[in-house]
Amino acid sequence: MSEPLATYLEDHAAGAAAAVELLEAMRDHHRGEELGRFADEILSEVKQDQGTLKDLLERVKPGGSKSLKEAVSWLAEKMSRLKLGRLASGELGTLEALETLSLGILGKRALWSALAQVAESDPRLTETDFSALVQRAEAQHARVEEKRLGTAIGALRTSAAARS
Repeated sequence: MSEPLATYLEDHAAGAAAAVELLEAMRDHHRGEELGRFADEILSEVKQDQGTLKDLLERVKPGGSKSLKEAVSWLAEKMSRLKLGRLASGELGTLEALETLSLGILGKRALWSALAQVAESDPRLTETDFSALVQRAEAQHARVEEKRLGTAIGALRTSAAARS
């Protein structure tokens, strides 16, 4: 039987892999532009969080997980198709990609908050500063939301409004 904590961490690890894929695509698609630099900055932080998640998973389930590798591979392949379509569709695609990222960061914040509660009774989690991770997720979310809302102005303008 699988341990619920390991399953929970594996699910979030798959989500982190998808976020990395999306940010790499955004960075590459917008290379040399402000959005590309923004994606690269967020990518660096998301990779740090991904490393923390992998360390936690190793503490909870030593030796890793075949199902995690399979899930990450499957999700990365799906995200590759999705990211190409989103980014290729202009401002609306960028808005949707930023919205996906924003929702993912909220999920990561929820993860860190839940693990902070569990850490009180699980010694495998006590070495991690979940409070700092929650704060970083909140800061990431605020930055992505600012970019998303700025993108919404152009992306959601109707053709009639654009002609005025």
